[in-house]
Amino acid sequence: MILDADIKEQLAEYLKLMENEVLIKVSHGTDQVSNDMVDLVNELAAMSSQIKIERSDLSKTPSFSINRVGEETGITFAGIPLGHEFTSLVLALLQVSGRTPKVDEKIIEQIKGIVGEYHFESYISLSCHNCPEVVQALNVMSVLNPGITHTMIDGGVFKDEVESKNIMAVPSVYLNGEPFSTGRMAIEEILAKLGSTADISEFYDREPYEVLVIGGGPAGSSAAIYAARKGIRTGIVAERFGGQVRDTLGIENFISIKHIEGSRLSDNLEAHVKDYNVDVMMPQRAKSLKKKEYVEVELENGATLKSKTVILSTGARWRNVGVPGEIEYKNKGVAYCPHCDGPLFKGKRVVVIGGGNSGIEAAIDLAGIVNHVTVLEFMPELKADAVLQERLYSLPNVTVYKNVQTKEIIGTDKVNGITYIDRGTQEEHHIELQGVFVQIGLVPNTEWLGDSVERNRIGEIIVDNHNATSIPGVFAAGDCTNSPYKQIIISMGSGANAALGAFDYLIRN
Repeated sequence: MILDADIKEQLAEYLKLMENEVLIKVSHGTDQVSNDMVDLVNELAAMSSQIKIERSDLSKTPSFSINRVGEETGITFAGIPLGHEFTSLVLALLQVSGRTPKVDEKIIEQIKGIVGEYHFESYISLSCHNCPEVVQALNVMSVLNPGITHTMIDGGVFKDEVESKNIMAVPSVYLNGEPFSTGRMAIEEILAKLGSTADISEFYDREPYEVLVIGGGPAGSSAAIYAARKGIRTGIVAERFGGQVRDTLGIENFISIKHIEGSRLSDNLEAHVKDYNVDVMMPQRAKSLKKKEYVEVELENGATLKSKTVILSTGARWRNVGVPGEIEYKNKGVAYCPHCDGPLFKGKRVVVIGGGNSGIEAAIDLAGIVNHVTVLEFMPELKADAVLQERLYSLPNVTVYKNVQTKEIIGTDKVNGITYIDRGTQEEHHIELQGVFVQIGLVPNTEWLGDSVERNRIGEIIVDNHNATSIPGVFAAGDCTNSPYKQIIISMGSGANAALGAFDYLIRN
């Protein structure tokens, strides 16, 4: 039994939604993973008369492909898609059976219009909460376009491949045998990288908005919803919905919801925004902002949007250490997500840079996977909560160095060491290791604004108690502002406040 009773009960309801028969072709050996994979496939077939099984010789073993009867669909799972990837398996079954993927019609047309042969492989770990979005996007593309195929590869099963390709971050996607991307990507971003984007002519001659929101995180989504509920013409420009929240594993301080994954909350934000009459423009990035008769926002695609008011909610990103080797070895041993990439460092030695809550949580998490964790903290004392420090110091395979400054991350084709300086003695020390996890806070995504809006010394947009900026008609909300606390619930509140501030500005001007 691979699936427990509760999961099987839920799965049975989903399988009732299958519209036509699917054929699962199985390529297996005699190893334990193969045996477990065969058991899983047999359990699926036993739950639905729409699922048939056939032994086959696929390019990877153990693996199985999901196909329409008489037609190769191009979706293969190399390994056992449980954990975070179980949803990917369920969706693949439904979509191959004939159910239309839940993506915008424009996206479907873009996918169908791609010409050529595109063979994708995505290397994932089952503990990675960022991987399913990429896997599911590539599966959708394979279902809709016969020239596209996708194989999900569990790096824990195909370790030799991971090692030979120096894959040290997931998801890592290869296209036709060459590296394509690393990290989470929405389907719109994948299409843009392939050169299939929305026609720029769609942005021409658009009527000015009354409220234009830049950014689709909690603050931007909240602002768009509040503005749309006022019945005014509202648009939102975003690379993706959720922002940094989409990369968050678990959220336990969102009041009234005990626990929710960041990806689920992000999907909920997107669905809520799209329930209203909001003009959603994705995946788009803003390039500049000018105040003329209207507030004009130029996009990186060359288009310019006009609006009576604008709400800036571009969020923040992980802060870099800024030392030699960090950029060179990103995804080659330098990582920013312990939940996603931690399993790739099993049995190895790693460093966590940062002694705040995120850094110490990362160290605790990694200590259960890797051989040894070293924490480097710049200040004389750790900044993390006492309960986290107590847990950290109880672990036998963790070393903490305080009052130290990272000097350089060293490697050849991948990371093999780090150099730091003791700030008290000025002595230089070297640690041999295989991974560096950076956890030193956030930097606001506001560089594109230049001098157009007043910002503080660290780039945060300065706002008043109405979330108004230094430009009349321009408001800002969330982690890109000088709000002292960066929390999801605070960002949502500031987004609502900014929308109400914009509405008040409109009725007074």
